[in-house]
Amino acid sequence: MSHTLNVKIGQFSSAGRKPINQDCHGTKIPETLLLNRKGLALAISDGISSSDVSHLASAAAVQGFLSDYFCTSQAWSVKTSAQRVLHALNTWLYAQSRHNRLTGNMDRGYVCTFSALILKSATGYIFHSGDTRIYRLQKDNWELLTTDHRYQTSSSQSYLTRALGMEPHVEFDHRSLPLRVGDLFVLATDGVYEYISEQDVKLTLEAEEDYDLAAQKLAELALERGSVDNLTIQLLEITSLPSMNEEEVLKQVEELPFPPELMPRTLFDGYEVLRQLYVSPRSHVYLVKDVATQQVAVLKTPSVDKKDDKHYLERFLLEEWIARRITSAHVIKPLEQQRRPTYLYVVSEYIEGITLAQWMRDNPKPSLDEVRNIAQQIARGLRAFHRLEMLHQDLKPENIMIDQHGTVKIIDFGSVYVAGLANTDLNQERLAILGTAQYTAPEYFLGQAVNASADVFSLGVIVYQMLTGRLPYGVEVIKTRTPKDQSRLRMQPINQLTEGPTVPNWVDEAIKKALSITPQKRYQDADEFIYDLKKPNRQLIEHSFQPLLHRNPVRFWQSTTAILGMICLMLIYWMVSH
Repeated sequence: MSHTLNVKIGQFSSAGRKPINQDCHGTKIPETLLLNRKGLALAISDGISSSDVSHLASAAAVQGFLSDYFCTSQAWSVKTSAQRVLHALNTWLYAQSRHNRLTGNMDRGYVCTFSALILKSATGYIFHSGDTRIYRLQKDNWELLTTDHRYQTSSSQSYLTRALGMEPHVEFDHRSLPLRVGDLFVLATDGVYEYISEQDVKLTLEAEEDYDLAAQKLAELALERGSVDNLTIQLLEITSLPSMNEEEVLKQVEELPFPPELMPRTLFDGYEVLRQLYVSPRSHVYLVKDVATQQVAVLKTPSVDKKDDKHYLERFLLEEWIARRITSAHVIKPLEQQRRPTYLYVVSEYIEGITLAQWMRDNPKPSLDEVRNIAQQIARGLRAFHRLEMLHQDLKPENIMIDQHGTVKIIDFGSVYVAGLANTDLNQERLAILGTAQYTAPEYFLGQAVNASADVFSLGVIVYQMLTGRLPYGVEVIKTRTPKDQSRLRMQPINQLTEGPTVPNWVDEAIKKALSITPQKRYQDADEFIYDLKKPNRQLIEHSFQPLLHRNPVRFWQSTTAILGMICLMLIYWMVSH
């Protein structure tokens, strides 16, 4: 028996008699190593006919699922990985409808049905929402593996009760089933399955060895029999399965064990530990060398103190998924492991360089151009997070590396918030203060909603600190728990610091805007901040020349009161002396 999973696949999709094809389908069979760890996947989706954008929803669902599923942690089960990805996709689709003024009329929104089949080792996994269908033909047994989420109001009318993008939170049917060589799976939209039978599938496959042509013939048969809908069908036959061994009998270990304590020169899972880089109550970080390839890398393990903290372990594994989704020269990259891990850890590229914190100690008085260059590269890294609706939430000098070529990289994902996982059982705490308090945006301390401007605030703190060696609000921001407390916070403009550098007023104003206590008055995008650091913003220049009464009414009246008080004292002194 073969030691690998092998299949024959055929696919076909057509608009049929409709002007546009709102269906989408896809297949992903990764290379052998990832195939053993994550399996292969098929997905099919059908947009709702009442929506002009449902074809976009179908494409996003299929493409997003096939891409993101294989980026999830290899320590996660198939069920956990697929459900996390699907919940994220559902949240994104639902948000698109709301952003496009389709709220209240989801029949016109980004809504689609969805079915996926994942084959891993000798087990099949099905995930389903809507009325696309998955069948299995096993010898002479023709079995429908999914349930239609559709309510029939009459013989001619019905409506979906469940679909991707329909509600903020969606439930997916899930089931697993043992596989056999010869199993044939059929995934189809209603434009096909309502017009063909089990016998049609058997006869077509007997006559046609090319499964793509077989899929096309079945779709054309549905069209001939009167289908007026889009036509999409996928065929998959299992030709060989991995040999059963003890690991497969036990259905594999769903949760990897904690690693042992690592010491220099220790051999661990194919890596040689060179030295310890960093230790915290949350994790241990080591410099290691792959024994097989001699590649130097960074290996991160969870702290043994967190062994019973399920929420922490979920977040630890989430870091790898986040890293694999982000593509940026300014964000650290995870390494593709060439062996199946036997313990719980993640491996990433080794950056030969120093942290920004060390760079600041080595360069206490940097030039404005140096600061701009570093800030711009950090902003590019943040852009990669924000485009995926993620917030970093722990931007600080210790989490930023500068390599030997001057490239700046964000290196930590432990506090990242993923919008798409907000409604899942991961239970991410968006408002929890996960980062370092001195660099955390003030709204976190009030439990208010946050957005990308919170990361801009952290970047503003770093820029201010690079130029002055100080924190803009010191440690006072940590003590604030009410809006009134925060209204008393004051930062000293850079040009008012006697020992500080001299920067153009418009640069000072840009930094002040990034550090605004009020999120709405802050830059909403890091790129805007960088642009204003490099080129004068006329509005900021005009603002800097406004009278003190308009710029800071409290300070104006404090100054006025002080002057009047001095005048009164002088008058009293004059009257007494005369």
